[in-house]
Amino acid sequence: MLIRTRSPRALRPVVAAAAVVALLALGACDSGDDAAKSETKSGATGIVAPGKPGEKSRTLSPEEAAKELPDNTPNSADFGYATMMITHHSQALVMTDLAPDRAGSGQVKRLAERINASQKPEIGAMEGWLKLNGGEEKAKKEGGHDHGAMDMPGMATEAQLAKLRAAKGKAFDELFISLMITHHQGAVTMATDALSAGNNVQLEEMASDVIAQQTSEINRMRSL
Repeated sequence: MLIRTRSPRALRPVVAAAAVVALLALGACDSGDDAAKSETKSGATGIVAPGKPGEKSRTLSPEEAAKELPDNTPNSADFGYATMMITHHSQALVMTDLAPDRAGSGQVKRLAERINASQKPEIGAMEGWLKLNGGEEKAKKEGGHDHGAMDMPGMATEAQLAKLRAAKGKAFDELFISLMITHHQGAVTMATDALSAGNNVQLEEMASDVIAQQTSEINRMRSL
């Protein structure tokens, strides 16, 4: 069974959010515990935020406590990853669509089906994320430039795709596996870069899923 893990960086906002929620509940609780509640300047109940070791606790308003949450605003790396990965996944679908009629091995056909079934929803999720965060035009602006195929690791060239379209049987199987392993390795590289440079938790979760799933598929293809 494949166990997916998330990066510690991706978990920090979730942990921080849970902490703030706990503080809000503590501040709102009418327990009479003076250590858990204090009065703000306006007379409203404040929230006591424990200080770091050696530091005093702070009394925050609910608004101030909310501002303590980490910034989840998408940055250029997030937008760049989403726009490029949509194009990257789309080429994988072009390759997998050839398998039903041209592959000689049943294993290769089933592999192509699994790749197709997993990457179509991922494209939809990233397109939805772009729409939610300002659309593709904003993504292009934030990402810095329009991304061509050669900007993305693992992309097959037009000549390689033409050769794949012309192949059949065992020749197709061998070329498909070779191109798809390289394609998946490129996707893992892109996702790893997004985890390092991105800022948005949702994109980090998608990138983590890509790494887990495509690493598993690379291992499966190497065993064929």
